[in-house]
Amino acid sequence: MTGMANRIGVLLLILGLAAAAREARAADEKDAGEMVAETPRNLKFIQIPDMPACATGAILRGDPRSGPAWVLLKLTSGCRVPWHWHTANEDLVIVSGKGTLEMKDHPPLQFVPGAYASLPNHHVHQATCAQSCMFFSIADAAYDIHYVDAKGDKISLEKALQQPPAAKPKKKKK
Repeated sequence: MTGMANRIGVLLLILGLAAAAREARAADEKDAGEMVAETPRNLKFIQIPDMPACATGAILRGDPRSGPAWVLLKLTSGCRVPWHWHTANEDLVIVSGKGTLEMKDHPPLQFVPGAYASLPNHHVHQATCAQSCMFFSIADAAYDIHYVDAKGDKISLEKALQQPPAAKPKKKKK
């Protein structure tokens, strides 16, 4: 795919996600009719609770602490968000940067602008950013994060950050 076709594909994907977000907002009476236009330069990126210090986010819509939200996420070069899962379903679109999204029982996704991942609730994954990364993230419920070790057992963020990046968690029996 040529560079121009790649950019058009990214633009169409982002426009599609924006349309889906707009439809979801319209269902919420308090947001109906409110116009929003932002650029990353104008957004306030803040430290995300229970995430490594190298990860920040800017809330575009909703409140990730209490329900669905659309968030622009940034990871600095060298940042790793260790193996974890969320209660919410999460959709990610890579905006920029170089890195990898590794998912349990799925091939890794190399970051290229427009790359997309749908991460079902409780699906274990990790992200590693080699060169300043930005993602558009939609969660369909309140955001939480549960880190796991190679056995699939829940652990603290501090312990998760001490794990080697390649230690893929085993499948937990239900």
